[in-house]
Amino acid sequence: QVQLVESGGGLVQPGGSLRLSCAISGSIFGVVHMGWYRQAPGKQREYVALISDGDSTNYAASVKGRFVVSKDNAKNTMFLQMDALKPEDTAVYYCTVDGRRGTYWGQGTQVTVSS
Repeated sequence: QVQLVESGGGLVQPGGSLRLSCAISGSIFGVVHMGWYRQAPGKQREYVALISDGDSTNYAASVKGRFVVSKDNAKNTMFLQMDALKPEDTAVYYCTVDGRRGTYWGQGTQVTVSS
């Protein structure tokens, strides 16, 4: 069985930083992409960032230059470093892994940016 568990969310002031982690357990065959999505209250889930198995990255325009996605293959962990946070970044953040045999999602972690 595959399990993804996000952690690191919390309450921060505008301009602050958080580092989210996604711990992956179980066997995922042929990982193609890993990434992050977020969902704010009353809104649809939106794409945030992506990292390929070869470590190329991609970001939504709204977070480009502020967020960095990375991963540690040996520890089966993906990260999202979030800097210069804005109130509009407030959302539940979900990690996802796309493998050749399926797509997997975590349960989400709450990020709240407020003064």
